Amino acid sequence: MNHRYISLALLLVLVVAASLAGSGFDAGEWYYVTMQRPSIAPPGWLYAVAWALVSVLMAFAAWKVWLTQHYARLGALTWWGLLLVLNIGWQVLFFGWHRPGWALPLIGLIAGIAVFCINAFRPLSRDAAWLMTPYLAWIVFLCAFNVAVWVTNGGIASRVMF
Repeated sequence: MNHRYISLALLLVLVVAASLAGSGFDAGEWYYVTMQRPSIAPPGWLYAVAWALVSVLMAFAAWKVWLTQHYARLGALTWWGLLLVLNIGWQVLFFGWHRPGWALPLIGLIAGIAVFCINAFRPLSRDAAWLMTPYLAWIVFLCAFNVAVWVTNGGIASRVMF
């Protein structure tokens, strides 16, 4: 097998491992029964499909950057790796611990780091930067979703915002 494809396989394994680690926190009854779900809440199947799609695109984006052989790729890929770790953290806080208020600053941080990552990828590979944009769009949606859950379920934002 060509070394190029070994690196792609390793990056895909990383995103799958991160996805599995994050999905290990089942929201269960809290998300589907106890919590008041806002109107923008995606159905469970759509949530899984969206994460799968953006994860694969993230792996391909990282692969495009890796293939550049440019010295700056390691710094750019550090932002990418940080996103994987923070994604797990958000899922732990939101779904695992049922703390949308705690998860909100983290998802905002993730959105900011995604912008840094895209900007770091752009000079190395414009295609890689474009491959990361669906991830950023998904994270921006999750920010809105996180706020909506918090407000709908009586978080402090509901008293401040409405």
